[in-house]
Amino acid sequence: MLGEFITRGLILVLGYAYPAFECFKTMEKNKVEMHELRFWCQYWIIVAVLTVLERVVDIFISWLPMYDEMKLALIIYLWYPKTRGTGYVYETLLRPYVSMREPDIDRSLRELHARAWDLALYYWQNCASLGQTKFFEIVGFISAQFGKVTKANNETADQHLKKLANQPQQKNERHDHTPSAPPLSPPRSSFSLFPKQRKQPSDHHRRPPMSPPPGNAYW
Repeated sequence: MLGEFITRGLILVLGYAYPAFECFKTMEKNKVEMHELRFWCQYWIIVAVLTVLERVVDIFISWLPMYDEMKLALIIYLWYPKTRGTGYVYETLLRPYVSMREPDIDRSLRELHARAWDLALYYWQNCASLGQTKFFEIVGFISAQFGKVTKANNETADQHLKKLANQPQQKNERHDHTPSAPPLSPPRSSFSLFPKQRKQPSDHHRRPPMSPPPGNAYW
């Protein structure tokens, strides 16, 4: 069993890309053959019907094993040169059913087209109104958030300015309370032009002369 991704890719290539190229070559021939052009027109009609039915049928029978592979085999069966199943499916199944109910299908399609147009206009108006309302709500929300941010920044700036204004006053108060330093005494110089004379001790402060010891005199 092939993977779902590979199978869907093969359906796109073999069911749409290759037939579209073959149809292009048929139309660009110098002499267009009517039966080939009719064949490819029938093929695209069948593919369109299968695409519409696929959206509904897949809900109920997509769980069947080999379901995607069967769709791929049907697509190849429709255009393969040896089978050419397009002619058989168109002439046997599709043409009798559509020819019998062509007026009813045509009327139903016109009613659906009108209802779809009215429904599209209704949803367009509702979406435009809802989008406008949501747009103004978003703008209001952004404005409110911006206002909050601006207010917070202003409060922060005011607090910072107040702190800056209080700092000089606090410094002055600190300077007022600090004790003044004592005056500096002039430095003592070790060199003087007039050196001070030492005071001579007075007479009563002088020591008496020492007498020689007895017995040591030479005279």
